[in-house]
Amino acid sequence: MKNNIRVERAIKNITQAELAEAVGVSRQTINTIESNKYVPSTILALKIAKVFGKTVEEIFLLEEGD
Repeated sequence: MKNNIRVERAIKNITQAELAEAVGVSRQTINTIESNKYVPSTILALKIAKVFGKTVEEIFLLEEGD
């Protein structure tokens, strides 16, 4: 699964730490999600999408084989 978190953070001009605080996780968690090493829970994905004012589908994209 791919994601657009890094792009959305740049548009909104927030750091990984600021996003992490907004959704209640560590900066390292945001880093691993951005690096596609960790797939967030549904609740966390919804919280991240809400911060950016987007749908989950606009932030997280399924790839072939997912």
